[in-house]
Amino acid sequence: MNIAWTDIAAEGALGIGLIVVGLAVVALLIGAFVLGARIRRREPPPPRPEEQPQVPEDGPVREVQENREPADVPRSDRRLTPHELPAHGNVPSRSSPSKRRRRWAEGGSGSFGSGGSGRT
Repeated sequence: MNIAWTDIAAEGALGIGLIVVGLAVVALLIGAFVLGARIRRREPPPPRPEEQPQVPEDGPVREVQENREPADVPRSDRRLTPHELPAHGNVPSRSSPSKRRRRWAEGGSGSFGSGGSGRT
């Protein structure tokens, strides 16, 4: 009889353990929902229609196409680190007075494996 009571007690403990784990998961989910609601309440409300960005009076901004002068990296016998570049590598490029677009050499696209003739 002792063995039967042990089996029943083990099954009962397993059932109670599953119920406790289930309640813990439900409590965690409810806690996450409450925490999310508190955080949401502290956030500013969404902008009203009059606060939304407006199109400028003269219409939408268009893309500007212009040629830029190249900003070449200075030549050196050793590898340069970013702090050795002019203005630490963040010098803006300038507009080029030339309106002629630069083209690649005939027979290639300017990249490796471009399918060109292979002659230089």
